[in-house]
Amino acid sequence: MIHDFLIVIGFYSLLSHFAGAEVDLLFVTALLTTMSFSVHDTIVIFDKIREYRRTDDQTSFTIIANKSITETMVRSLNNSLTIILMLTALVLLGGATIRFFVSALLIGTIIGTYSSPFVAVPFLEFLEKNKRK
Repeated sequence: MIHDFLIVIGFYSLLSHFAGAEVDLLFVTALLTTMSFSVHDTIVIFDKIREYRRTDDQTSFTIIANKSITETMVRSLNNSLTIILMLTALVLLGGATIRFFVSALLIGTIIGTYSSPFVAVPFLEFLEKNKRK
């Protein structure tokens, strides 16, 4: 989740440098919303991993993690694509006062969508392998 936080801050700093965006309460709101999306997606995947670990002790952690990601991917993509479509419409058709806020939300949603299965789960797998040693 720190990964998501830093990428949104980096994107917003570029937006600030080139387009004059300012750090304000809307930006803080976008950061907190991004974190909540990312935490929610990660919890869903981790809960599915926990569920499979409870019922199947023989299968390797990697296979369980892969199965959990596969089962939750459609749900995560449906949620994220709905949000991304709405935010894209707001960036294109919305007012100038919320354009930077919506841009930060859009980048945060995109980053959060990929970070849950592709950053959080491999990190959990790394921790699991090191725990066994």
